[in-house]
Amino acid sequence: MAKIRTILGDISPDEFGLALVHEHILVDFIEAEKFSRDRYDQKEVFEVMLPYLVKIEDLGVKGFVECTPAYMGRDAELLTKFSKALGIHILTNTGLYKEPHLPKFAFEYSVDQLAELWIKEILEGIEDTRIKAGFIKIAVNPGAIVPIQQKIVRSAARCSLATGAAIACHTGSGMAAMYLLKILNEEGLENNRLIVVHADAEENVEYHLEVAKQGAWVEYDGLSQNTSGKILKLLRFIVDHGFEEQILLPQDAGWYDVGQPRGGSIRGYEYLIEDFVPLMKRNGFSQNLIDKILVENPAKAFQIE
Repeated sequence: MAKIRTILGDISPDEFGLALVHEHILVDFIEAEKFSRDRYDQKEVFEVMLPYLVKIEDLGVKGFVECTPAYMGRDAELLTKFSKALGIHILTNTGLYKEPHLPKFAFEYSVDQLAELWIKEILEGIEDTRIKAGFIKIAVNPGAIVPIQQKIVRSAARCSLATGAAIACHTGSGMAAMYLLKILNEEGLENNRLIVVHADAEENVEYHLEVAKQGAWVEYDGLSQNTSGKILKLLRFIVDHGFEEQILLPQDAGWYDVGQPRGGSIRGYEYLIEDFVPLMKRNGFSQNLIDKILVENPAKAFQIE
Protein backbone atom coordinates (compact mmCIF):
# COMPACT_ATOMS: atom_id res chain seq x y z
CA MET A 1 0.00 0.00 0.00
CA ALA A 2 1.32 3.47 -0.91
CA LYS A 3 2.20 5.78 1.97
CA ILE A 4 3.89 9.09 2.69
CA ARG A 5 6.73 8.88 5.20
CA THR A 6 6.66 11.88 7.53
CA ILE A 7 9.08 12.54 10.36
CA LEU A 8 6.45 11.30 12.83
CA GLY A 9 5.64 8.16 10.85
CA ASP A 10 3.78 6.94 7.79
CA ILE A 11 0.44 8.38 6.72
CA SER A 12 -1.88 7.53 3.85
CA PRO A 13 -1.59 9.87 0.83
CA ASP A 14 -5.09 11.23 1.37
CA GLU A 15 -4.02 12.58 4.78
CA PHE A 16 -1.34 14.82 3.24
CA GLY A 17 -3.88 17.45 2.17
CA LEU A 18 -3.03 20.93 0.93
CA ALA A 19 0.75 20.76 0.66
CA LEU A 20 3.79 22.97 0.16
CA VAL A 21 6.28 20.61 -1.42
CA HIS A 22 9.54 22.57 -1.53
CA GLU A 23 10.20 24.91 1.38
CA HIS A 24 12.95 25.44 3.96
CA ILE A 25 12.93 26.11 7.70
CA LEU A 26 16.68 26.29 8.31
CA VAL A 27 19.62 26.53 5.87
CA ASP A 28 23.36 26.87 6.47
CA PHE A 29 25.45 27.72 3.41
CA ILE A 30 28.79 26.91 5.06
CA GLU A 31 30.99 24.29 3.36
CA ALA A 32 30.20 20.71 4.32
CA GLU A 33 33.37 20.11 6.33
CA LYS A 34 32.64 23.18 8.48
CA PHE A 35 28.98 22.41 9.09
CA SER A 36 27.99 21.75 12.70
CA ARG A 37 24.76 21.99 14.68
CA ASP A 38 26.74 24.06 17.16
CA ARG A 39 26.49 26.89 14.63
CA TYR A 40 22.88 27.62 15.59
CA ASP A 41 20.58 27.54 18.61
CA GLN A 42 17.70 25.11 18.11
CA LYS A 43 15.53 26.96 20.61
CA GLU A 44 16.00 30.26 18.79
CA VAL A 45 15.26 28.69 15.40
CA PHE A 46 12.07 27.17 16.82
CA GLU A 47 11.01 30.49 18.34
CA VAL A 48 11.71 32.46 15.16
CA MET A 49 10.18 30.04 12.64
CA LEU A 50 7.12 28.70 14.49
CA PRO A 51 4.88 31.73 13.74
CA TYR A 52 5.49 31.31 9.99
CA LEU A 53 4.31 27.71 10.18
CA VAL A 54 1.35 28.55 12.41
CA LYS A 55 0.21 31.03 9.77
CA ILE A 56 0.07 28.45 6.97
CA GLU A 57 -1.54 25.91 9.27
CA ASP A 58 -4.29 28.47 9.87
CA LEU A 59 -4.63 28.76 6.06
CA GLY A 60 -5.29 25.03 5.79
CA VAL A 61 -1.85 23.67 4.88
CA LYS A 62 -1.45 20.06 6.02
CA GLY A 63 1.70 18.90 4.21
CA PHE A 64 5.14 20.53 4.30
CA VAL A 65 8.19 19.15 2.49
CA GLU A 66 11.40 20.50 4.06
CA CYS A 67 14.08 20.33 1.37
CA THR A 68 17.26 21.34 3.21
CA PRO A 69 19.86 18.66 2.45
CA ALA A 70 22.33 17.00 4.81
CA TYR A 71 25.41 19.13 5.60
CA MET A 72 23.38 22.28 4.84
CA GLY A 73 21.22 22.38 7.96
CA ARG A 74 19.01 19.31 7.79
CA ASP A 75 17.95 18.74 11.40
CA ALA A 76 15.46 15.92 11.81
CA GLU A 77 15.07 16.42 15.57
CA LEU A 78 14.29 20.11 15.15
CA LEU A 79 11.70 19.33 12.47
CA THR A 80 10.11 16.79 14.81
CA LYS A 81 9.62 19.53 17.39
CA PHE A 82 7.81 21.67 14.83
CA SER A 83 5.60 18.78 13.71
CA LYS A 84 4.63 17.88 17.27
CA ALA A 85 3.75 21.52 18.00
CA LEU A 86 1.56 21.77 14.90
CA GLY A 87 -0.96 19.74 12.92
CA ILE A 88 1.29 19.73 9.85
CA HIS A 89 2.84 16.62 8.28
CA ILE A 90 6.54 17.40 7.71
CA LEU A 91 8.85 15.42 5.42
CA THR A 92 12.63 15.51 5.54
CA ASN A 93 15.11 13.99 3.12
CA THR A 94 18.15 11.86 2.56
CA GLY A 95 20.71 12.38 -0.21
CA LEU A 96 23.42 14.99 -0.85
CA TYR A 97 23.64 18.34 -2.63
CA LYS A 98 26.66 19.57 -4.65
CA GLU A 99 30.01 21.26 -4.01
CA PRO A 100 30.97 22.95 -1.72
CA HIS A 101 28.31 21.18 0.36
CA LEU A 102 29.58 17.63 -0.21
CA PRO A 103 31.43 15.84 2.60
CA LYS A 104 34.67 14.00 1.82
CA PHE A 105 33.00 10.60 1.87
CA ALA A 106 30.82 11.60 -1.11
CA PHE A 107 33.95 11.42 -3.26
CA GLU A 108 35.30 8.29 -1.58
CA TYR A 109 32.18 6.09 -1.42
CA SER A 110 31.02 4.00 -4.35
CA VAL A 111 27.59 4.44 -5.93
CA ASP A 112 26.26 1.50 -3.94
CA GLN A 113 27.80 2.66 -0.65
CA LEU A 114 26.06 6.03 -0.95
CA ALA A 115 22.81 4.32 -1.90
CA GLU A 116 23.04 2.01 1.13
CA LEU A 117 23.52 5.00 3.45
CA TRP A 118 20.44 6.70 2.05
CA ILE A 119 18.35 3.53 2.06
CA LYS A 120 19.10 3.19 5.77
CA GLU A 121 17.91 6.75 6.42
CA ILE A 122 14.59 5.98 4.73
CA LEU A 123 14.02 2.52 6.20
CA GLU A 124 15.60 2.81 9.67
CA GLY A 125 16.31 6.42 10.59
CA ILE A 126 18.56 9.42 10.06
CA GLU A 127 21.95 9.32 11.81
CA ASP A 128 21.39 7.96 15.33
CA THR A 129 17.64 8.71 15.43
CA ARG A 130 14.57 6.71 14.47
CA ILE A 131 13.31 9.65 12.39
CA LYS A 132 12.99 8.47 8.80
CA ALA A 133 13.55 10.39 5.59
CA GLY A 134 10.57 10.55 3.24
CA PHE A 135 12.29 11.38 -0.04
CA ILE A 136 15.70 11.85 -1.66
CA LYS A 137 17.12 15.34 -2.27
CA ILE A 138 20.01 15.75 -4.70
CA ALA A 139 21.35 18.35 -7.14
CA VAL A 140 22.99 18.56 -10.54
CA ASN A 141 25.09 21.30 -12.12
CA PRO A 142 23.87 23.10 -15.27
CA GLY A 143 24.67 21.51 -18.63
CA ALA A 144 26.47 18.17 -18.85
CA ILE A 145 26.49 16.57 -15.41
CA VAL A 146 29.95 16.38 -13.81
CA PRO A 147 31.25 13.00 -12.54
CA ILE A 148 30.58 13.51 -8.82
CA GLN A 149 26.99 14.53 -9.51
CA GLN A 150 26.58 11.61 -11.92
CA LYS A 151 27.53 9.31 -9.05
CA ILE A 152 25.04 11.01 -6.73
CA VAL A 153 22.28 10.67 -9.35
CA ARG A 154 22.99 6.95 -9.76
CA SER A 155 23.03 6.45 -5.99
CA ALA A 156 19.70 8.26 -5.73
CA ALA A 157 18.23 6.04 -8.45
CA ARG A 158 19.35 2.88 -6.63
CA CYS A 159 17.98 4.21 -3.35
CA SER A 160 14.66 4.97 -5.03
CA LEU A 161 14.53 1.52 -6.63
CA ALA A 162 15.13 -0.07 -3.22
CA THR A 163 12.70 2.08 -1.23
CA GLY A 164 10.14 3.55 -3.65
CA ALA A 165 10.99 7.08 -2.48
CA ALA A 166 10.82 10.02 -4.87
CA ILE A 167 13.90 11.99 -5.95
CA ALA A 168 13.71 15.79 -5.83
CA CYS A 169 16.63 17.08 -7.89
CA HIS A 170 17.77 20.71 -7.88
CA THR A 171 18.08 21.20 -11.64
CA GLY A 172 17.16 24.59 -13.13
CA SER A 173 18.67 23.71 -16.53
CA GLY A 174 16.85 21.99 -19.36
CA MET A 175 20.00 20.37 -20.68
CA ALA A 176 20.86 19.06 -17.22
CA ALA A 177 17.32 17.66 -16.92
CA MET A 178 17.84 15.67 -20.14
CA TYR A 179 21.15 14.24 -18.85
CA LEU A 180 19.46 13.49 -15.53
CA LEU A 181 16.64 11.54 -17.14
CA LYS A 182 19.13 9.62 -19.27
CA ILE A 183 21.10 8.47 -16.22
CA LEU A 184 17.96 7.51 -14.31
CA ASN A 185 16.73 5.53 -17.31
CA GLU A 186 20.08 3.71 -17.48
CA GLU A 187 19.51 2.73 -13.85
CA GLY A 188 16.03 1.43 -14.66
CA LEU A 189 14.07 3.98 -12.62
CA GLU A 190 10.57 5.04 -13.63
CA ASN A 191 10.50 8.73 -14.53
CA ASN A 192 7.50 9.41 -12.27
CA ARG A 193 9.91 9.04 -9.33
CA LEU A 194 11.76 12.22 -10.43
CA ILE A 195 10.83 15.78 -9.48
CA VAL A 196 12.68 18.35 -11.62
CA VAL A 197 13.19 21.15 -9.10
CA HIS A 198 13.48 24.80 -10.24
CA ALA A 199 12.09 23.98 -13.69
CA ASP A 200 10.93 27.60 -14.01
CA ALA A 201 14.59 28.71 -14.10
CA GLU A 202 14.85 27.21 -17.62
CA GLU A 203 13.69 29.84 -20.14
CA ASN A 204 13.11 27.37 -23.00
CA VAL A 205 9.66 25.95 -22.30
CA GLU A 206 10.23 23.11 -24.75
CA TYR A 207 12.41 21.52 -22.08
CA HIS A 208 9.52 21.79 -19.60
CA LEU A 209 7.31 20.00 -22.09
CA GLU A 210 9.89 17.28 -22.73
CA VAL A 211 10.30 16.60 -19.00
CA ALA A 212 6.52 16.22 -18.70
CA LYS A 213 6.30 14.04 -21.83
CA GLN A 214 8.89 11.70 -20.32
CA GLY A 215 6.72 11.33 -17.22
CA ALA A 216 8.67 13.31 -14.61
CA TRP A 217 7.28 16.00 -12.33
CA VAL A 218 7.72 19.64 -13.39
CA GLU A 219 8.20 21.79 -10.30
CA TYR A 220 7.70 25.56 -10.51
CA ASP A 221 9.02 26.78 -7.18
CA GLY A 222 10.38 30.25 -7.90
CA LEU A 223 7.01 31.70 -6.97
CA SER A 224 6.86 35.16 -5.40
CA GLN A 225 4.99 38.39 -5.94
CA ASN A 226 7.63 39.39 -8.49
CA THR A 227 7.35 36.18 -10.53
CA SER A 228 3.59 35.54 -10.36
CA GLY A 229 2.99 36.54 -14.00
CA LYS A 230 5.72 34.24 -15.27
CA ILE A 231 4.53 31.29 -13.18
CA LEU A 232 0.93 31.79 -14.33
CA LYS A 233 2.06 31.59 -17.97
CA LEU A 234 4.10 28.46 -17.32
CA LEU A 235 1.19 26.77 -15.54
CA ARG A 236 -1.14 27.63 -18.41
CA PHE A 237 1.40 26.31 -20.93
CA ILE A 238 1.73 22.93 -19.20
CA VAL A 239 -2.01 22.63 -18.54
CA ASP A 240 -2.88 23.48 -22.15
CA HIS A 241 -0.57 20.67 -23.29
CA GLY A 242 -2.43 18.20 -21.07
CA PHE A 243 0.13 17.68 -18.30
CA GLU A 244 -1.71 19.18 -15.33
CA GLU A 245 -1.21 15.91 -13.45
CA GLN A 246 2.59 16.44 -13.45
CA ILE A 247 2.83 19.96 -12.00
CA LEU A 248 4.10 20.80 -8.52
CA LEU A 249 3.80 24.36 -7.22
CA PRO A 250 5.71 25.35 -4.05
CA GLN A 251 7.69 28.54 -3.28
CA ASP A 252 11.20 27.61 -2.06
CA ALA A 253 10.46 30.03 0.78
CA GLY A 254 11.70 30.49 4.35
CA TRP A 255 14.24 30.37 5.99
CA TYR A 256 16.35 30.84 9.07
CA ASP A 257 19.78 31.62 7.58
CA VAL A 258 22.50 30.36 9.93
CA GLY A 259 25.07 33.06 10.60
CA GLN A 260 22.58 35.92 10.29
CA PRO A 261 21.14 37.60 13.42
CA ARG A 262 17.95 35.70 14.29
CA GLY A 263 18.06 34.05 10.90
CA GLY A 264 18.18 37.20 8.78
CA SER A 265 15.40 38.20 6.38
CA ILE A 266 12.82 35.41 6.32
CA ARG A 267 10.23 35.06 3.58
CA GLY A 268 6.96 33.62 4.85
CA TYR A 269 5.14 30.69 3.28
CA GLU A 270 1.67 32.23 2.92
CA TYR A 271 1.92 33.97 -0.49
CA LEU A 272 0.88 30.92 -2.51
CA ILE A 273 -2.30 30.36 -0.53
CA GLU A 274 -3.27 33.93 0.32
CA ASP A 275 -2.46 35.68 -2.95
CA PHE A 276 -1.51 33.35 -5.79
CA VAL A 277 -4.46 30.96 -5.56
CA PRO A 278 -6.95 33.87 -5.89
CA LEU A 279 -4.85 35.12 -8.83
CA MET A 280 -5.11 31.69 -10.45
CA LYS A 281 -8.89 31.77 -10.06
CA ARG A 282 -9.09 35.24 -11.62
CA ASN A 283 -7.10 33.88 -14.55
CA GLY A 284 -9.39 30.98 -15.31
CA PHE A 285 -7.99 28.16 -13.20
CA SER A 286 -10.86 26.15 -11.72
CA GLN A 287 -10.96 25.04 -8.10
CA ASN A 288 -10.71 21.43 -9.27
CA LEU A 289 -7.51 22.21 -11.18
CA ILE A 290 -6.06 24.12 -8.21
CA ASP A 291 -6.86 21.17 -5.94
CA LYS A 292 -5.16 18.82 -8.39
CA ILE A 293 -1.97 20.91 -8.36
CA LEU A 294 -1.85 21.62 -4.61
CA VAL A 295 -3.48 18.53 -3.09
CA GLU A 296 -3.66 15.54 -5.45
CA ASN A 297 -0.31 15.95 -7.20
CA PRO A 298 1.78 16.31 -4.00
CA ALA A 299 0.13 13.18 -2.57
CA LYS A 300 1.10 11.23 -5.70
CA ALA A 301 4.60 12.68 -6.07
CA PHE A 302 5.73 11.90 -2.53
CA GLN A 303 4.16 8.47 -2.20
CA ILE A 304 6.57 5.71 -1.27
CA GLU A 305 5.39 3.07 -3.70
